[in-house]
Amino acid sequence: MIPPSYSFRNIVSHKVTSALTILGIGLVVFVFTGSMMLTEGLKTTMVATGHDENVIAIRKASQTEVQSIVYYSQANILRTLPEIAVADNGSPLITNELYVLIGVKNRRSSDEAHVVVRGITDKSMVLRPNVKMIEGRMWQDAGSEIIAGKGASQRFVGCGLGETVRFGSRDWTVVGIFDAEGTAFDSELWGEYEQVSDAFNRPMYSSLTFRMNDTAQFAAMVKKIETDPRLPLDVKREKDYYESQSRTFSTFIGITGTVISIVFSLGAIIGAMITMYAAVANRITEIGTLRSLGFSRFSILTAFLFESLLIAFFGGAIGIVAALFLKSFQISTTNWDTFSEVAFNFDISWNIVITAIVFALIMGTMGGFLPAVRAARLKIVDSLRA
Repeated sequence: MIPPSYSFRNIVSHKVTSALTILGIGLVVFVFTGSMMLTEGLKTTMVATGHDENVIAIRKASQTEVQSIVYYSQANILRTLPEIAVADNGSPLITNELYVLIGVKNRRSSDEAHVVVRGITDKSMVLRPNVKMIEGRMWQDAGSEIIAGKGASQRFVGCGLGETVRFGSRDWTVVGIFDAEGTAFDSELWGEYEQVSDAFNRPMYSSLTFRMNDTAQFAAMVKKIETDPRLPLDVKREKDYYESQSRTFSTFIGITGTVISIVFSLGAIIGAMITMYAAVANRITEIGTLRSLGFSRFSILTAFLFESLLIAFFGGAIGIVAALFLKSFQISTTNWDTFSEVAFNFDISWNIVITAIVFALIMGTMGGFLPAVRAARLKIVDSLRA
């Protein structure tokens, strides 16, 4: 077999053509990796919003809280379930919340975005230990004061500390900023449930969230609720619920990114093919010499194919490294499942890295195979004469 150093040396000796092909493949891998990182970032943000031991209940057949209505009578029945954990004071660890969308202008673009106003209770903070106040205070005058997520305070007009935002025919002052560790809650405004319900004239709940005594009892509890005609509710683990909220948009991003990457990859494949055909044309005599020294056609084919794979690997590595810088950027967009504005960062995982490298190697294989076959089929006499 021809040693791998032969392929490395040939890449170095043809710096310009190899570099252009590497950059072309790197650009395609950058786009491909970026689209996967965007999808991964949205999923990570949404899944992290849920707590492992929390369960959320919404109206049956509702896909999100914005579509859900849970009546007081249904909530009172649900509170009596023995599977719900109990606080130190003996009260059940369950919170009833209202979920409303309002229009607020973006600070940078002045475009109007849909922002979530969530009416919460004192149990809401207990059930979400990742939510911490970082500036200001909790409301004291619940009729006119709210707290804002860190992301919402930075992005939306009137949502910063001490600012005023109008909704529900009232002016509400932001008296505190909370940090939800980059989850979807960071893009929301929170107020006291009774006041938010009164402001929007909505005497009902959008959802009920509670902590379970034992998560292993989840399936039995769901079956109990499904067989109770008084509780037309869908009950899901909180992590599963929030993961489903990213499905439509993440699927769209994934499909769009893949299609764009495939289209771009055609150009990269052609570039790799041109590079390798040029390499074969410039080394015909060298190929004949290798054949005369006893190297088989298969050895010639694998050497040139390995050279193409090396070029693709270098391009893939450059594309992935470039995509890593996207982690410092935050994206704010409308979640198509909830119609609310959500902010999230690009995120990367080992699965994305491996997939991107495999994608690059596929391009290298497709671009280098035919030139490698061409090199392997050259006759020794004709090669030496050239």
